[in-house]
Amino acid sequence: FHGIISREQADEILAGVEGAYILRESQRQPGCYTLALRFGNQTLNYRLFYDGKHFVGEKRFESIHDLVTDGLITLYIETKASEYISKMTTNPIYEHIGYATLLREKVSRRLSRTKNESRKASVTSEENTPVEKISSLVRRAALTQNDNHFNYEKAHNFKVHTFRGPHWCEYCANFMWGLIAQGVRCSDCGLNVHKQCSKYVPNDCQPDLKRIKRVYCCDLTTLVKAHNAQRPMVVDSCIREIEARGLKSEGLYRVSGFTEHIEDVKMAFDRDGDKADISANMYPDINIIAGALKLYFRDLPIPVITYDTYSKFIDAAKISNPDERLEAIHEVLMLLPAAHYETLRYLMIHLKKVTLHEKENFMNAENLGIVFGPTLMRPPEDSTLATLNDMRYQKLIVQILIENEDVLF
Repeated sequence: FHGIISREQADEILAGVEGAYILRESQRQPGCYTLALRFGNQTLNYRLFYDGKHFVGEKRFESIHDLVTDGLITLYIETKASEYISKMTTNPIYEHIGYATLLREKVSRRLSRTKNESRKASVTSEENTPVEKISSLVRRAALTQNDNHFNYEKAHNFKVHTFRGPHWCEYCANFMWGLIAQGVRCSDCGLNVHKQCSKYVPNDCQPDLKRIKRVYCCDLTTLVKAHNAQRPMVVDSCIREIEARGLKSEGLYRVSGFTEHIEDVKMAFDRDGDKADISANMYPDINIIAGALKLYFRDLPIPVITYDTYSKFIDAAKISNPDERLEAIHEVLMLLPAAHYETLRYLMIHLKKVTLHEKENFMNAENLGIVFGPTLMRPPEDSTLATLNDMRYQKLIVQILIENEDVLF
């Protein structure tokens, strides 16, 4: 550290010593520090920052020496191979490496299976649709099955990663240089790529079950793809149990189960996955299972009705004409990610069954809308005022989805 000296003085000290560096305090801005580094027969000056670790860019380092080492590696690579580096992202060999080939085969197999299932579902719903409930225009739109809904596309969840030893990018198959934080790794599937390459990787993440640490609080699409299922197994397991022994239970979904027992169910799913025991022998009170299902939806980082579509659903709910409102809701449903759409569809079919037992459970579509409105949809901004203003529309959306599930999905 050389105190307050000028750029010219720093240049004189470092002259002729390639790779040498000093720290100096800025003459123009006392209290601010500069890293002067000799590279390529010139002195480079970088504003130096510290927040517990040293940095001049995005990477953080325990010591100045590590920062300089990493910087020299990067500068050397970029100087000697700039043309090569630019080709990495403009002309990658991603299509020719094993990762892409294997992934494409997995996706095509899954898509062929799910599309066949969707066609079966489409035929069934078309046979049972009551024409009088909706205008023919909306009905035709509602019954047109969109194959994209079963193309479970998922973006990678990239985070900066430090690799131990030499590593190669799985997108461009080129070396990942640097001392630390050489690239990024997808925390869901383990794909390793350069940071600049991550911008070009398609949304083809195939989450690895070994990397999914829990079931609750996990992104819905991530969980579904990791388990190779159309819907989260929590939803399937809970609904199956509720329909087997709880449809006539008074106040179903409105009456709360014991919080401790609901937390036990949550822990069982996180620990045992689809093998979690939620039978009557373990939990005689069906309200515990209903509470665990509602908790799963509340804990989702992105709600079933996503933040991106929230305002569109609210706007649709405000339309006064019933047919136009139904058509608008259907159009927004088509914007939901595939896993969210399928989960919502399955839940609405179940809640419709709940309303068929209204005489015993006293739960109609409106009551269920009150319960599930705030559970399935939340405003993007964490605003209490916005939530309060939208509550009646949240309830109305869920009520309409339940009452018209046979024509909307």
